[in-house]
Amino acid sequence: MDLRHKHASSIHRHLQASEVASCWIKPQSKLVAIILPIVTATFIISIGTVVVLMVRRRQRYREVCEDWESEFGPHRFSYKDLFHATEGFKSKHLVGAGGFGMVYKGVLKLSKKEIAVKRMSHASTQGIKEFVTEIVSIGKLRHRNLVQLLGYCRRKGELILVYDYMSNGSLDKYIHCEEGNPTLHWAQRFHVIKGIATGLLYLHEKWEKVVIHRDIKASNVLLDTEMNGRLGDFGLARLYDHGTDPQSTHMVGTMGYLAPELVRTGKASPHTDVYAFGMFLLEVACGQKPVKQNTEGKQVFLVDWVLEHWNNASLSKTVDTRLRGGYNTDEACLVLKIGLLCLHPFPCSRPCMRDVMQYLNGEIPLPELRTTQLSMDMQGLMHDNGFNTCVMSYPQLMSSFSAMSDLSGGR
Repeated sequence: MDLRHKHASSIHRHLQASEVASCWIKPQSKLVAIILPIVTATFIISIGTVVVLMVRRRQRYREVCEDWESEFGPHRFSYKDLFHATEGFKSKHLVGAGGFGMVYKGVLKLSKKEIAVKRMSHASTQGIKEFVTEIVSIGKLRHRNLVQLLGYCRRKGELILVYDYMSNGSLDKYIHCEEGNPTLHWAQRFHVIKGIATGLLYLHEKWEKVVIHRDIKASNVLLDTEMNGRLGDFGLARLYDHGTDPQSTHMVGTMGYLAPELVRTGKASPHTDVYAFGMFLLEVACGQKPVKQNTEGKQVFLVDWVLEHWNNASLSKTVDTRLRGGYNTDEACLVLKIGLLCLHPFPCSRPCMRDVMQYLNGEIPLPELRTTQLSMDMQGLMHDNGFNTCVMSYPQLMSSFSAMSDLSGGR
Protein backbone atom coordinates (compact mmCIF):
# COMPACT_ATOMS: atom_id res chain seq x y z
CA MET A 1 0.00 0.00 0.00
CA ASP A 2 2.79 2.34 0.83
CA LEU A 3 4.37 1.81 -2.59
CA ARG A 4 1.09 2.37 -4.33
CA HIS A 5 0.49 5.45 -2.28
CA LYS A 6 3.92 6.88 -3.06
CA HIS A 7 3.54 6.12 -6.78
CA ALA A 8 0.13 7.79 -6.85
CA SER A 9 1.50 10.80 -5.06
CA SER A 10 4.34 11.05 -7.55
CA ILE A 11 1.97 10.88 -10.47
CA HIS A 12 -0.21 13.51 -8.88
CA ARG A 13 2.73 15.89 -8.39
CA HIS A 14 3.84 15.33 -11.99
CA LEU A 15 0.38 16.12 -13.26
CA GLN A 16 0.26 19.28 -11.17
CA ALA A 17 3.62 20.38 -12.51
CA SER A 18 2.47 19.67 -16.04
CA GLU A 19 -0.67 21.71 -15.50
CA VAL A 20 1.37 24.59 -14.11
CA ALA A 21 3.83 24.43 -17.07
CA SER A 22 0.95 24.26 -19.49
CA CYS A 23 -0.63 27.32 -17.95
CA TRP A 24 2.71 29.21 -18.21
CA ILE A 25 3.39 28.18 -21.85
CA LYS A 26 -0.01 29.25 -23.12
CA PRO A 27 0.42 32.96 -22.22
CA GLN A 28 4.02 32.85 -23.51
CA SER A 29 2.89 31.41 -26.86
CA LYS A 30 0.28 34.11 -27.24
CA LEU A 31 2.88 36.78 -26.44
CA VAL A 32 5.28 35.39 -29.04
CA ALA A 33 2.49 35.16 -31.60
CA ILE A 34 1.79 38.86 -31.13
CA ILE A 35 5.34 40.20 -30.81
CA LEU A 36 7.08 38.13 -33.49
CA PRO A 37 5.10 39.56 -36.47
CA ILE A 38 5.61 43.09 -35.11
CA VAL A 39 9.35 42.59 -34.73
CA THR A 40 9.59 41.00 -38.17
CA ALA A 41 7.62 43.79 -39.81
CA THR A 42 9.69 46.44 -38.02
CA PHE A 43 12.89 44.75 -39.16
CA ILE A 44 11.71 44.58 -42.77
CA ILE A 45 10.57 48.21 -42.71
CA SER A 46 13.90 49.29 -41.22
CA ILE A 47 15.86 47.42 -43.87
CA GLY A 48 13.63 48.90 -46.57
CA THR A 49 14.08 52.40 -45.16
CA VAL A 50 17.85 52.00 -45.07
CA VAL A 51 17.86 50.76 -48.66
CA VAL A 52 15.67 53.66 -49.81
CA LEU A 53 17.86 56.19 -48.00
CA MET A 54 20.98 54.67 -49.51
CA VAL A 55 19.45 54.77 -53.00
CA ARG A 56 18.30 58.35 -52.52
CA ARG A 57 21.71 59.32 -51.21
CA ARG A 58 23.33 57.61 -54.19
CA GLN A 59 20.96 59.40 -56.56
CA ARG A 60 21.64 62.70 -54.81
CA TYR A 61 25.33 62.51 -55.65
CA ARG A 62 24.99 60.52 -58.83
CA GLU A 63 27.23 61.71 -61.65
CA VAL A 64 27.44 61.10 -65.37
CA CYS A 65 30.65 59.23 -66.04
CA GLU A 66 31.65 57.47 -69.22
CA ASP A 67 34.60 55.17 -69.95
CA TRP A 68 36.46 57.73 -72.06
CA GLU A 69 36.54 60.17 -69.13
CA SER A 70 38.74 57.90 -67.02
CA GLU A 71 41.82 59.15 -68.89
CA PHE A 72 41.30 62.66 -67.47
CA GLY A 73 42.05 61.51 -63.94
CA PRO A 74 42.44 64.26 -61.30
CA HIS A 75 40.70 66.90 -63.41
CA ARG A 76 37.36 65.37 -62.44
CA PHE A 77 35.78 66.35 -59.10
CA SER A 78 33.15 64.28 -57.36
CA TYR A 79 29.77 65.94 -57.08
CA LYS A 80 29.67 64.94 -53.40
CA ASP A 81 32.84 66.94 -52.66
CA LEU A 82 31.50 70.00 -54.48
CA PHE A 83 28.11 69.65 -52.79
CA HIS A 84 29.70 69.67 -49.36
CA ALA A 85 32.20 72.40 -50.31
CA THR A 86 29.30 74.77 -51.06
CA GLU A 87 27.02 73.43 -48.29
CA GLY A 88 24.58 72.13 -50.85
CA PHE A 89 24.96 75.13 -53.19
CA LYS A 90 23.26 77.40 -50.68
CA SER A 91 22.29 80.87 -51.84
CA LYS A 92 24.50 82.45 -49.18
CA HIS A 93 27.50 81.14 -51.13
CA LEU A 94 26.29 82.52 -54.47
CA VAL A 95 28.89 85.00 -55.74
CA GLY A 96 27.77 85.49 -59.34
CA ALA A 97 25.12 84.65 -61.91
CA GLY A 98 24.85 85.02 -65.65
CA GLY A 99 23.37 83.60 -68.79
CA PHE A 100 25.65 80.58 -68.64
CA GLY A 101 25.32 79.54 -65.02
CA MET A 102 25.56 80.28 -61.32
CA VAL A 103 28.87 80.65 -59.47
CA TYR A 104 29.28 79.61 -55.84
CA LYS A 105 32.13 80.00 -53.39
CA GLY A 106 33.22 76.77 -51.77
CA VAL A 107 35.89 75.30 -49.52
CA LEU A 108 37.18 71.79 -50.20
CA LYS A 109 36.81 69.67 -47.07
CA LEU A 110 40.25 68.04 -47.00
CA SER A 111 42.58 70.68 -48.44
CA LYS A 112 40.59 73.69 -47.14
CA LYS A 113 41.24 75.32 -50.52
CA GLU A 114 38.82 78.05 -51.59
CA ILE A 115 37.22 77.38 -54.96
CA ALA A 116 34.67 78.94 -57.29
CA VAL A 117 32.11 76.44 -58.59
CA LYS A 118 30.17 77.27 -61.74
CA ARG A 119 27.05 75.23 -62.53
CA MET A 120 25.89 75.18 -66.14
CA SER A 121 22.98 73.23 -67.57
CA HIS A 122 23.08 71.41 -70.89
CA ALA A 123 20.08 70.11 -72.80
CA SER A 124 21.81 67.36 -74.75
CA THR A 125 24.88 65.13 -74.69
CA GLN A 126 25.96 66.26 -78.15
CA GLY A 127 29.51 67.56 -78.08
CA ILE A 128 30.03 66.71 -74.40
CA LYS A 129 33.16 64.69 -75.10
CA GLU A 130 34.64 67.59 -77.04
CA PHE A 131 33.66 69.97 -74.24
CA VAL A 132 35.31 67.88 -71.54
CA THR A 133 38.42 67.29 -73.65
CA GLU A 134 38.87 71.01 -74.16
CA ILE A 135 38.12 71.83 -70.54
CA VAL A 136 40.79 69.38 -69.44
CA SER A 137 43.23 70.80 -71.99
CA ILE A 138 42.52 74.36 -70.85
CA GLY A 139 43.03 73.12 -67.29
CA LYS A 140 46.70 72.73 -68.18
CA LEU A 141 47.10 76.47 -68.79
CA ARG A 142 49.44 78.15 -66.33
CA HIS A 143 49.71 81.93 -66.37
CA ARG A 144 49.64 84.60 -63.68
CA ASN A 145 46.93 86.54 -65.52
CA LEU A 146 44.55 83.62 -66.04
CA VAL A 147 42.19 82.18 -63.45
CA GLN A 148 43.27 78.59 -62.93
CA LEU A 149 40.67 76.05 -64.09
CA LEU A 150 41.01 73.18 -61.62
CA GLY A 151 38.60 70.69 -63.16
CA TYR A 152 35.02 69.76 -63.87
CA CYS A 153 32.13 67.53 -62.86
CA ARG A 154 29.17 66.15 -64.81
CA ARG A 155 25.88 65.31 -63.18
CA LYS A 156 22.52 64.64 -64.82
CA GLY A 157 21.77 67.79 -66.81
CA GLU A 158 24.63 69.81 -65.38
CA LEU A 159 28.19 70.65 -66.32
CA ILE A 160 30.16 71.99 -63.38
CA LEU A 161 33.45 73.88 -63.66
CA VAL A 162 35.80 74.44 -60.74
CA TYR A 163 38.16 77.43 -60.61
CA ASP A 164 40.53 79.07 -58.17
CA TYR A 165 38.58 81.53 -56.04
CA MET A 166 39.42 85.21 -56.54
CA SER A 167 38.83 87.07 -53.29
CA ASN A 168 38.23 90.55 -54.77
CA GLY A 169 35.58 89.44 -57.22
CA SER A 170 35.03 90.67 -60.76
CA LEU A 171 36.32 93.89 -62.27
CA ASP A 172 32.90 95.11 -63.37
CA LYS A 173 31.74 95.79 -59.82
CA TYR A 174 34.54 98.36 -59.52
CA ILE A 175 34.01 99.79 -63.02
CA HIS A 176 30.22 99.97 -63.17
CA CYS A 177 29.60 100.93 -59.56
CA GLU A 178 27.43 103.81 -58.43
CA GLU A 179 28.92 107.24 -57.82
CA GLY A 180 30.59 107.30 -54.42
CA ASN A 181 31.24 103.55 -54.25
CA PRO A 182 34.83 102.24 -54.26
CA THR A 183 36.37 102.21 -57.73
CA LEU A 184 39.83 101.52 -59.14
CA HIS A 185 42.20 104.42 -59.68
CA TRP A 186 43.86 104.77 -63.06
CA ALA A 187 47.14 103.05 -62.16
CA GLN A 188 45.17 99.96 -61.06
CA ARG A 189 43.09 99.99 -64.24
CA PHE A 190 46.15 100.31 -66.46
CA HIS A 191 47.83 97.47 -64.55
CA VAL A 192 44.78 95.25 -65.05
CA ILE A 193 44.62 96.11 -68.77
CA LYS A 194 48.27 95.18 -69.30
CA GLY A 195 47.77 91.98 -67.33
CA ILE A 196 44.80 90.85 -69.42
CA ALA A 197 46.67 91.73 -72.62
CA THR A 198 49.56 89.56 -71.42
CA GLY A 199 47.19 86.70 -70.67
CA LEU A 200 45.58 86.92 -74.11
CA LEU A 201 48.98 86.96 -75.81
CA TYR A 202 49.77 83.73 -73.97
CA LEU A 203 46.48 82.18 -75.10
CA HIS A 204 46.83 83.21 -78.74
CA GLU A 205 50.54 82.68 -79.33
CA LYS A 206 52.58 81.27 -76.47
CA TRP A 207 50.78 78.10 -75.38
CA GLU A 208 51.02 74.76 -77.18
CA LYS A 209 47.62 75.40 -78.82
CA VAL A 210 45.73 78.52 -79.86
CA VAL A 211 43.03 79.26 -77.28
CA ILE A 212 40.09 81.51 -78.21
CA HIS A 213 38.39 82.78 -75.08
CA ARG A 214 35.19 84.02 -76.82
CA ASP A 215 33.81 86.02 -73.88
CA ILE A 216 36.23 88.78 -72.90
CA LYS A 217 34.55 91.47 -70.79
CA ALA A 218 34.94 93.19 -67.44
CA SER A 219 32.68 90.73 -65.61
CA ASN A 220 34.97 87.86 -66.67
CA VAL A 221 38.08 89.59 -65.37
CA LEU A 222 38.65 88.68 -61.73
CA LEU A 223 40.89 90.36 -59.17
CA ASP A 224 43.11 88.40 -56.80
CA THR A 225 44.21 89.47 -53.33
CA GLU A 226 46.78 91.89 -54.81
CA MET A 227 44.27 93.34 -57.31
CA ASN A 228 45.96 91.70 -60.28
CA GLY A 229 43.62 91.13 -63.19
CA ARG A 230 43.01 87.52 -64.21
CA LEU A 231 40.95 86.45 -67.18
CA GLY A 232 38.49 83.76 -66.14
CA ASP A 233 35.44 81.81 -67.24
CA PHE A 234 36.78 79.47 -69.91
CA GLY A 235 33.42 77.73 -70.28
CA LEU A 236 33.05 79.03 -73.85
CA ALA A 237 36.69 78.75 -74.89
CA ARG A 238 37.83 76.84 -77.97
CA LEU A 239 41.30 75.69 -78.94
CA TYR A 240 43.05 74.43 -82.04
CA ASP A 241 46.56 73.72 -83.28
CA HIS A 242 48.88 76.50 -84.37
CA GLY A 243 48.93 76.93 -88.12
CA THR A 244 45.39 75.64 -88.63
CA ASP A 245 42.10 77.45 -89.06
CA PRO A 246 39.46 77.35 -86.31
CA GLN A 247 36.30 75.49 -87.20
CA SER A 248 33.03 77.37 -87.53
CA THR A 249 30.63 76.97 -84.65
CA HIS A 250 27.48 78.58 -83.34
CA MET A 251 27.80 82.16 -82.19
CA VAL A 252 28.34 82.62 -78.47
CA GLY A 253 29.44 85.55 -76.37
CA THR A 254 27.94 88.77 -75.09
CA MET A 255 26.24 91.36 -77.27
CA GLY A 256 28.31 94.49 -77.53
CA TYR A 257 31.54 92.50 -77.59
CA LEU A 258 30.79 90.45 -80.71
CA ALA A 259 32.89 91.16 -83.78
CA PRO A 260 30.98 91.78 -87.05
CA GLU A 261 32.31 88.63 -88.72
CA LEU A 262 31.38 86.57 -85.66
CA VAL A 263 27.80 87.79 -85.90
CA ARG A 264 27.73 86.72 -89.53
CA THR A 265 29.59 83.37 -89.52
CA GLY A 266 29.78 82.24 -85.91
CA LYS A 267 33.49 81.58 -86.53
CA ALA A 268 35.62 82.66 -83.58
CA SER A 269 39.29 83.51 -84.06
CA PRO A 270 42.04 85.56 -82.38
CA HIS A 271 40.63 88.52 -84.38
CA THR A 272 37.26 88.19 -82.61
CA ASP A 273 39.00 88.05 -79.22
CA VAL A 274 40.94 91.21 -80.15
CA TYR A 275 37.65 92.93 -81.03
CA ALA A 276 36.17 92.03 -77.63
CA PHE A 277 39.39 93.18 -75.96
CA GLY A 278 39.04 96.53 -77.73
CA MET A 279 35.58 96.96 -76.26
CA PHE A 280 36.98 95.91 -72.89
CA LEU A 281 39.56 98.71 -73.14
CA LEU A 282 36.86 101.33 -73.75
CA GLU A 283 34.76 99.83 -70.95
CA VAL A 284 37.59 100.10 -68.41
CA ALA A 285 38.79 103.55 -69.49
CA CYS A 286 35.32 105.10 -69.76
CA GLY A 287 33.65 103.22 -66.94
CA GLN A 288 30.68 102.51 -69.20
CA LYS A 289 29.08 99.45 -70.74
CA PRO A 290 29.23 98.83 -74.52
CA VAL A 291 25.55 99.60 -75.00
CA LYS A 292 23.27 101.78 -72.91
CA GLN A 293 20.08 103.78 -73.26
CA ASN A 294 20.00 107.55 -73.33
CA THR A 295 17.36 109.74 -71.72
CA GLU A 296 15.15 109.29 -74.79
CA GLY A 297 15.23 105.50 -74.47
CA LYS A 298 17.42 105.01 -77.54
CA GLN A 299 20.46 102.75 -77.61
CA VAL A 300 23.81 104.50 -77.46
CA PHE A 301 26.94 102.61 -78.45
CA LEU A 302 30.07 103.34 -76.47
CA VAL A 303 32.33 103.04 -79.52
CA ASP A 304 30.34 105.68 -81.39
CA TRP A 305 30.53 108.07 -78.45
CA VAL A 306 34.30 107.62 -78.14
CA LEU A 307 34.78 108.02 -81.89
CA GLU A 308 32.78 111.21 -81.86
CA HIS A 309 35.03 112.68 -79.19
CA TRP A 310 38.10 111.45 -81.04
CA ASN A 311 36.95 113.22 -84.19
CA ASN A 312 36.37 116.37 -82.14
CA ALA A 313 39.86 116.15 -80.57
CA SER A 314 38.30 115.73 -77.11
CA LEU A 315 39.12 112.09 -76.44
CA SER A 316 40.11 112.69 -72.81
CA LYS A 317 36.54 113.76 -72.06
CA THR A 318 35.44 110.12 -72.40
CA VAL A 319 37.59 108.96 -69.46
CA ASP A 320 35.62 107.83 -66.41
CA THR A 321 34.50 110.92 -64.48
CA ARG A 322 34.80 109.03 -61.18
CA LEU A 323 38.57 109.32 -61.57
CA ARG A 324 38.06 113.08 -61.08
CA GLY A 325 40.97 113.92 -63.35
CA GLY A 326 43.39 111.79 -61.38
CA TYR A 327 44.85 109.83 -64.27
CA ASN A 328 47.72 109.87 -66.72
CA THR A 329 46.27 111.56 -69.80
CA ASP A 330 48.76 110.02 -72.21
CA GLU A 331 48.12 106.50 -70.91
CA ALA A 332 44.33 106.96 -70.93
CA CYS A 333 44.30 108.26 -74.51
CA LEU A 334 46.66 105.48 -75.56
CA VAL A 335 44.25 102.89 -74.15
CA LEU A 336 41.30 104.50 -75.91
CA LYS A 337 43.10 104.63 -79.25
CA ILE A 338 44.21 101.01 -78.98
CA GLY A 339 40.61 100.14 -78.17
CA LEU A 340 39.38 101.87 -81.32
CA LEU A 341 42.07 100.14 -83.38
CA CYS A 342 41.04 96.74 -81.99
CA LEU A 343 37.40 97.54 -82.82
CA HIS A 344 38.04 98.04 -86.52
CA PRO A 345 35.20 96.36 -88.49
CA PHE A 346 37.67 94.53 -90.74
CA PRO A 347 39.57 91.71 -88.95
CA CYS A 348 42.78 92.14 -90.96
CA SER A 349 43.00 95.77 -89.83
CA ARG A 350 43.04 94.86 -86.14
CA PRO A 351 46.36 94.40 -84.34
CA CYS A 352 47.40 91.07 -82.87
CA MET A 353 47.92 90.83 -79.12
CA ARG A 354 51.70 90.95 -79.52
CA ASP A 355 51.36 94.35 -81.19
CA VAL A 356 48.89 95.48 -78.51
CA MET A 357 51.42 94.64 -75.79
CA GLN A 358 54.10 96.63 -77.62
CA TYR A 359 51.74 99.60 -77.95
CA LEU A 360 50.93 99.47 -74.24
CA ASN A 361 54.61 99.22 -73.28
CA GLY A 362 55.54 102.09 -75.61
CA GLU A 363 57.87 99.84 -77.60
CA ILE A 364 56.32 100.75 -80.96
CA PRO A 365 54.12 103.70 -81.97
CA LEU A 366 50.48 103.31 -82.91
CA PRO A 367 49.93 103.00 -86.67
CA GLU A 368 48.23 105.73 -88.62
CA LEU A 369 44.88 104.59 -89.87
CA ARG A 370 44.27 105.93 -93.36
CA THR A 371 41.04 107.76 -94.09
CA THR A 372 38.35 105.31 -95.08
CA GLN A 373 35.79 106.74 -97.46
CA LEU A 374 32.80 104.43 -97.64
CA SER A 375 32.06 104.64 -101.33
CA MET A 376 29.30 102.65 -102.95
CA ASP A 377 31.89 100.06 -103.93
CA MET A 378 33.07 99.69 -100.32
CA GLN A 379 29.52 99.41 -99.04
CA GLY A 380 28.87 96.75 -101.63
CA LEU A 381 32.00 94.91 -100.56
CA MET A 382 30.88 94.95 -96.93
CA HIS A 383 27.43 93.76 -97.93
CA ASP A 384 28.91 90.88 -99.94
CA ASN A 385 30.96 89.89 -96.93
CA GLY A 386 28.01 89.96 -94.59
CA PHE A 387 28.78 93.20 -92.76
CA ASN A 388 25.20 94.33 -93.27
CA THR A 389 24.46 92.24 -90.16
CA CYS A 390 26.94 94.32 -88.25
CA VAL A 391 25.35 97.53 -89.46
CA MET A 392 22.03 96.37 -88.10
CA SER A 393 23.62 95.44 -84.78
CA TYR A 394 25.83 98.54 -84.60
CA PRO A 395 24.02 101.08 -86.83
CA GLN A 396 26.57 103.92 -86.58
CA LEU A 397 29.76 101.89 -86.41
CA MET A 398 30.59 101.93 -90.13
CA SER A 399 29.80 105.59 -90.66
CA SER A 400 31.82 106.49 -87.59
CA PHE A 401 34.86 104.59 -88.82
CA SER A 402 34.53 106.21 -92.22
CA ALA A 403 35.61 109.50 -90.68
CA MET A 404 38.68 108.09 -88.92
CA SER A 405 42.03 109.22 -90.23
CA ASP A 406 45.05 109.47 -87.94
CA LEU A 407 44.69 107.58 -84.67
CA SER A 408 47.76 109.25 -83.29
CA GLY A 409 46.05 112.62 -83.06
CA GLY A 410 43.22 114.11 -81.05
CA ARG A 411 42.56 114.09 -77.34
